[in-house]
Amino acid sequence: MSVVYIILASIAVLLLIWLLADWLASRRMRKKLNYMLDALEDKELNFRFDEQRLSGRKFNRSLNRLRNIFDQERHEIMEQEQYYAMMLDRVNTGIAVIDESGRVSYCNKTALALLGMATFGHLRQLRNMGEPLYEAFCQLSEQNEVRVSYYNESEKITLSLKASKTTIGGKEIRIIAFNNISSEIAENEQQSWTKLIRVLTHEIMNTITPIASLSETLLKFDGMADEVKNGLDTISQSSRGLIKFVNSYRDLTRVAAPVKKVFVLKDMVERIISLTKEEFAEAYCQCDYVEKSEEVLLYADEGQISQIFVNLMKNAVQAGASLVKITAEIDLAENVVINVFNNGRPISKESQDEIFVPFYTTKPEGTGIGLSLSRQIMRLHDSNLRLLRSDEKGTVFQLIFK
Repeated sequence: MSVVYIILASIAVLLLIWLLADWLASRRMRKKLNYMLDALEDKELNFRFDEQRLSGRKFNRSLNRLRNIFDQERHEIMEQEQYYAMMLDRVNTGIAVIDESGRVSYCNKTALALLGMATFGHLRQLRNMGEPLYEAFCQLSEQNEVRVSYYNESEKITLSLKASKTTIGGKEIRIIAFNNISSEIAENEQQSWTKLIRVLTHEIMNTITPIASLSETLLKFDGMADEVKNGLDTISQSSRGLIKFVNSYRDLTRVAAPVKKVFVLKDMVERIISLTKEEFAEAYCQCDYVEKSEEVLLYADEGQISQIFVNLMKNAVQAGASLVKITAEIDLAENVVINVFNNGRPISKESQDEIFVPFYTTKPEGTGIGLSLSRQIMRLHDSNLRLLRSDEKGTVFQLIFK
């Protein structure tokens, strides 16, 4: 009886020990599992369970395997995000991801370049660039496209904005895409002016040419009264003057496609300075050229570009300038940037937005085509001409060759 009792007692003790060991093992496993879940929830993967000890080796190996699978998935997602970010940085559209509070969780390089920012963390930063721009970003919805203009340090920029909404992690976000459409608007305006000029010159020429021809024919008849002859002569001269005037506007619609070649900018500018030396001397005006980058080269139509420089320099003389200074450099984007400065009378604020419009002139004998023609030549070169500033300190026109 005592032997049976001892055996039963031993079995009970062993069972109790086994249950206790199992409970302790389960507890350790739960602790490890909870630890791993907490770490994964905090996106912390700098842990690894011991696989050397005999106790719990298989369980630790399974946990490490899960951790490795999770880590591999995370790396694949990160690689995909980097790939998509690289793709977005190479598009010409600015993209910004904005949450309900106005915080910017992502924006590509194009967005920063268009807005002229080093970093873009919150919509309120846009207030520094103007309230209309800030309100456009805040109020933009999926139903409409918004166009908004603002001024950066050198020019007026017009953006076209579109938005789409989605929900990520229970939070609603807006993805805003925007493009600079300033050049598109300018191109459309130029095309409209070109069409208008073609129609006007055609109608005027059709009307005035017969008058000029008929008046010249009548002047050949003898025996005509002096008053009539003088009247016909006045009509003839006025008609020819008007024909010459109209023909000057045709230049705007007949700019030849540029024949591009590589040439040294310094050689071209010095040649122009030499050709205009007498005119500048008579006006007591000095013209200097400064090259800030070593040996600036242009790939352009030298004759057409020379015409732009001559026009800008003559405008400076007519504005009473005593100094014209031309500077050239190559910027970080490999663009050739040329500034033409003069210290003559500044262009009025009212005229600064109009000077590139055909027919517009502030000179009594001006035709209003010089700057319009110059800008059109630059556009044919896929480049830009703009008025950088005009105030009491001086006037600066800037040519940017891309």
